[in-house]
Amino acid sequence: MSAIFNFQSLLTVILLLICTCAYIRSLAPSLLNRNKTGLLGIFWKCARIGLNLQKIMV
Repeated sequence: MSAIFNFQSLLTVILLLICTCAYIRSLAPSLLNRNKTGLLGIFWKCARIGLNLQKIMV
């Protein structure tokens, strides 16, 4: 069964995507900052969500 059809697996994949994007942005900010629109803009938005979640958790 794929992760799209299993709700718990889908949430896990989304959380991993957010955490990965935030980590990549912390290492190389210019990599995600230049792609704020289009399909690659999803990764920039995930990085923003991850950084905001990090601020809340600390």
